[in-house]
Amino acid sequence: MARIPFPARSFDRIAEADSVVVIGLGRFGGSLALELESLGTQVLGIDDSEETVQSFNGLLTHVVRADATKDEVLRQLSVPEFDRAVVGIGTDVEASILTTSRLLKFAKPGIWAKAISEPHAEILEQLGVHHVIRPEHDMGRRVAHLVRGAMLDYVEFEDNFVMIRTTPPAVAQDRPLEVLQLRSKYDITVVAVKRKGGQWEHTTPQTVLYDDDQVIVQGAKDKAEAFSALV
Repeated sequence: MARIPFPARSFDRIAEADSVVVIGLGRFGGSLALELESLGTQVLGIDDSEETVQSFNGLLTHVVRADATKDEVLRQLSVPEFDRAVVGIGTDVEASILTTSRLLKFAKPGIWAKAISEPHAEILEQLGVHHVIRPEHDMGRRVAHLVRGAMLDYVEFEDNFVMIRTTPPAVAQDRPLEVLQLRSKYDITVVAVKRKGGQWEHTTPQTVLYDDDQVIVQGAKDKAEAFSALV
């Protein structure tokens, strides 16, 4: 049964604010919860480990030791009143699936759930989770793209659309973008530039890029990667 050190009504007040419930405070869930808290979001952290709960005491808005696989515990903690929930349970697939299935019975919250394997992800998707997170898988793919090219950062969206942080190749330097016509030649768009020691700025048709700049390029994955590989 949950060990709740605060009145149940206090959880209702959190749920009404800019708030997220994070279930499972391991490496992924814990770092996510702390980042949300640092951004001003109120966080209710739930974990079944007393040691873990104590380690987050005072760092999150509320942190509770509880068994999130139990429907009555989630209701006691006002979890159905939250707009967003993250299931960060990673070591116990059964607990992850059971907790997620409990949450799906509620009209809300919107659910983000961590998967530790492709079969786990497939089950979560079949349950109806719209936001399945594969931290190791996604990071591995991202780093692979960084390792193989001249990219400084890489973000992939669905439908093979990406945004890449890189340095401008020679074909994109020393003349205004409107003259270079990079979109028509390479099917990409340079959307932002950062000068050495400066801040990121949106590009304009009159923007001129130099070899010590950093740029953000967007476009189809193969086109953007090919452009970043140019010398």
